[in-house]
Amino acid sequence: MKKHDWKERLNVVYSTNPDFNYDIEEDEEQTTLEPAKQNLRVAIDKKNRGGKVVTLITGFVGTEEDLKTLGKLLKTKCGVGGAAKDGEIIIQGDFKLKIVELLKKEGYVKTKPVGG
Repeated sequence: MKKHDWKERLNVVYSTNPDFNYDIEEDEEQTTLEPAKQNLRVAIDKKNRGGKVVTLITGFVGTEEDLKTLGKLLKTKCGVGGAAKDGEIIIQGDFKLKIVELLKKEGYVKTKPVGG
């Protein structure tokens, strides 16, 4: 990375000190909690999805890689598509009860279904 990349200094107040070092905070990726300590919530969602029903799994604490691995496992077991990003897993279709059951088998014992 360039030493004086202006994009990294957006929203930084200007300094007249020529020796000033801009501290750029790196987002630390958090470590993944073990499955028994994860508080996952499984819900059905239709909002902003063109009327399509999806199963939404929230509450995952961990790395994006581990989230995507869990998402891939759930998509494979349900035989449908979906996505895993920003701490959420989206599974296409209404699979709430099946996903709760699958997660509990995988060791995510604090998993709870949300809503009706």
